[in-house]
Amino acid sequence: MKFGYHCLMRRYDSPYAADWYAVSLRWLMLVGLMLSLALRGQIGALPFWVLMVILLWNIAMNVLAGLSMRLPYHRHIVLGVDFLLSAFYFLSQNAVAGGVSIWSGVIPIVTGAIYFEMWGAFLAALIFAGLQFIILQFSFSLEVPFTLAVGMASGLIGRFGMRRLRASRQTKMDAEERRRRAETERLRAIYELTSSLTATLSYKRVLDAALDLGYNALNPILDPDEPRDERLVSAVFLIRENELKVGSARRFTNADLRAVLHGNDGILKKVLDDGEAVLTQDVGYDPELGRIVALRACSSAYCFPLQSGFNVYGAMLFAHPDPNYFTRERRELLDIIGRQSVIAVQNASLYQDLIEEKERMVEVQEETRKKLARDLHDGPTQSVAAMAMRINLVRRMMAKNPKDAVDELQRIEELAHRTTKEIRHMLFTLRPLILESQGLNAALQAMAEKMRETFTQNVIINVDESVVENMEMGKQGVIFYIIEEAVNNARKHASAAHIWVRLRPFEKEIALLEIEDDGIGFDVAAVNKSYDKRGSLGMINLRERTELVTGLLNIDSAPGKGTRIQVYIPLSEEAADRLHHAKQ
Repeated sequence: MKFGYHCLMRRYDSPYAADWYAVSLRWLMLVGLMLSLALRGQIGALPFWVLMVILLWNIAMNVLAGLSMRLPYHRHIVLGVDFLLSAFYFLSQNAVAGGVSIWSGVIPIVTGAIYFEMWGAFLAALIFAGLQFIILQFSFSLEVPFTLAVGMASGLIGRFGMRRLRASRQTKMDAEERRRRAETERLRAIYELTSSLTATLSYKRVLDAALDLGYNALNPILDPDEPRDERLVSAVFLIRENELKVGSARRFTNADLRAVLHGNDGILKKVLDDGEAVLTQDVGYDPELGRIVALRACSSAYCFPLQSGFNVYGAMLFAHPDPNYFTRERRELLDIIGRQSVIAVQNASLYQDLIEEKERMVEVQEETRKKLARDLHDGPTQSVAAMAMRINLVRRMMAKNPKDAVDELQRIEELAHRTTKEIRHMLFTLRPLILESQGLNAALQAMAEKMRETFTQNVIINVDESVVENMEMGKQGVIFYIIEEAVNNARKHASAAHIWVRLRPFEKEIALLEIEDDGIGFDVAAVNKSYDKRGSLGMINLRERTELVTGLLNIDSAPGKGTRIQVYIPLSEEAADRLHHAKQ
């Protein structure tokens, strides 16, 4: 049954306009013929029942048109049925008191004009006129020439009308095809965007790819012969040192590429503050973007942030002279490009951070080797050289004054013990095994003891055990080296009698580390200003190690007033976000 049904009926994706025209005109003719019968008082007579059959037939055709379905040889069958029913109606009219209807042949003629245009109308009119001539007993009454005239007029109207109808349908189909092709191009552009942005970890390539693919997505190639719209202006502004600089752009002048914006007013401020896209119709009058020469010829602009969580990398801007250019579909497409670009920029940023971290680690290792070399040269090496000289002196003294030689040997022994302590202290600071076995507090106490024994330096340790009891060992190690660096700096440069080390809770899930001394102090601003010319990296080490625990470093000092170093250490990710947002 299903097979037979599909063989008889065929369903189409779109309705046939010709079927709807035929059904509509048939309804119109039925109304006219009904009125004609009513005026003649023939309701209930044979012609009336013929019209009922035509009405049922039209209802069936109406249903098929509504379902976008057709019979095999649909046009021929419909024309044939219309012709037979109209002929039967004309015959019934002639049989009832010799009455005839001048409009009887219009239905098949109109159907022929709709389905077969001029020749269909002419042929239907000619055959129907011949049938009328025979039924009317070979009489050229008014019905025959009227039918031929209607056929000629319907044929001409059908020819031009259906031609226009087909042209209109073809125009719609072409527009739909262009829309589908544009959608395909946009999907392809999005695929290329994802592929291109994930294929590189270079900032410049990521930004260039985002702008190029945004241009291609907004201006898909629908016809190779048609020129592309070259009026689209686009740019990416990246945040660098609290300023917005052009990372990449299209159709910017050389002066535009060097522009530095601050995001303190206008569209950029709104985008960066609210974290949402902005559509504007007067970008050329924006207080900041109006400085860009390429944007002065543009009316509309769509600007959206490059943001991931709390990290804001900048903003992406597209502008065009057409005030209605950025439709909802184009804005949605740009939003997709923006989200993909953020992921790519974030990956590039992380990769760049890894590169910088690797370079920093190399510098730290190199500085550690230099520091070890300096410490060995200034401490144990000098001591060993002094012992060698004194032993040579003792060898000569033993021949002349053995008693003084014994005293000198005792001093050499003391120097050897002191050198041993210095070497052990250096080994302790390089890898404090007690830190791994007993924790931070024990390691700091051991360090203070060794500083007292080796350098006669007073270091007072005060650690709240509640802070370190749940702290991971890696973070404890970083804190130990922060303290060791700060204490050594104070011992070498501050001439301090006392150094205090305090670690205590500060706020919820935030600890405060303080290293304070009563030494000579220094001008922090002056030292920072000339730090790149100094040979030491002590303060850089403090900053980098503070970053390793996502903390904040504060150094407070003045000449003659000692130094206090404060490190705020978050103990959770939530505390880290709260701490750094409080700084901003």
